[in-house]
Amino acid sequence: MRSGKAKMRLSPSPGAARGFNALGMQEQGDRIVVADRLKSIAPFRVMELMKRAAQLEAQGCRVVHFEVGEPDFNTAEPIIEAGRRALLDGHTKYTHALGTEALREALSRDYRQRLGVAVPAERIVVTAGASGGLLLLSALLLNPGDGLLVTDPGYPCNAAFARIVGGAAQPLALWASAGYLPQVDDLAAAWRPNTAGLLLASPANPTGAVMDRARLAEVAGFVHRAGGFLILDEIYQGLTYGPPPTADTGLRGNDGLMALNSFSKYFGMTGWRLGWVVVPEALVAPIERLAQNLFISPSSVAQQAALAAFSPEAMAIHEARRRHFDARRRQLLGGLEALGLRAAAAAEGAFYLYMDVSSSGLDSQEFCWRLINEFQVAATPGIDFGEREARRFVRFAYTTDDESIGLGLERIGKALEAWGGLGGEA
Repeated sequence: MRSGKAKMRLSPSPGAARGFNALGMQEQGDRIVVADRLKSIAPFRVMELMKRAAQLEAQGCRVVHFEVGEPDFNTAEPIIEAGRRALLDGHTKYTHALGTEALREALSRDYRQRLGVAVPAERIVVTAGASGGLLLLSALLLNPGDGLLVTDPGYPCNAAFARIVGGAAQPLALWASAGYLPQVDDLAAAWRPNTAGLLLASPANPTGAVMDRARLAEVAGFVHRAGGFLILDEIYQGLTYGPPPTADTGLRGNDGLMALNSFSKYFGMTGWRLGWVVVPEALVAPIERLAQNLFISPSSVAQQAALAAFSPEAMAIHEARRRHFDARRRQLLGGLEALGLRAAAAAEGAFYLYMDVSSSGLDSQEFCWRLINEFQVAATPGIDFGEREARRFVRFAYTTDDESIGLGLERIGKALEAWGGLGGEA
């Protein structure tokens, strides 16, 4: 036997001699080839816009940010203080894979007291963010080759979760003319022999559209008759502004529905990476097995901090911020409409406006690039959210302060004037 360590070599793939890896990057020596699934997972186009914004800021420019889908408020102080106490008290160990009993009970109590719905704690699974929850649900419900209907437009990462477990993302068209609300006729046309289920969001990203109970019941009825499952993304639950301005849940009257939720948006805990799912009782044991293997447990510190999210002091802060978001929504929507841009939906939830920019004479991608380069305003082109009418629409997030919204409107007005669009005073 030869002494020393054997060197393991990876088999070079065709074309390796050219010196480029699977991501198009030049390399030395053996080639490492990434999995084929990466070919179907596209990067966010908005990330390039954010890089450009950072470059401009490094040059001393004031950039107005309408592209970031994250609350600008810091996490409420009662939650931060609870996180500090958790660290000092030694809550730094693994918890149960389904989450701590205390947090699951707190969530159950919140459903009962704030939303008026009985959701047993046993059906609540605490997850590593809503993304961790959707990965668990995808692994739980999709076999290789199964289709998952995802809305177009919709949150672009949703398709990746189906693909990562060997499934296929199938588009469900949503139309501006229908306020970007799902239509059962379109759902029936999109449902295929291999379709296993449907993923919907209400309130929705990027449109801000909110489904009422009647439409959700109609959609849920179709999915049930088709023999599929329904996942309802409710991560913007609580951030609603239409009459009445209170939170609701699709779990009301839809027992077979699976709800996906997060502490990131209404509770302002984005960086804490904590979410939850509600599943039928029969699915608790199998999803627990998945959670044990994929994540071990959610963050112990984040779970202890989240207990304070339901305190009266924290809830008062969350509600004050919701009202502030509503004021920003009205400011930005009114200003954009005054400039001749049209909202695609009623935008009664989340913190986004999905605006038709075709009056500018530009498609959404050119609109956004010229806006950042020429007027230092960042927004997200519709092509990041799908293909359906995507070149007409741009998403504006009102997750920035009031003064910045005013400045952004002023700059957009100047841009439209310069480009020969409607423009005018904001």
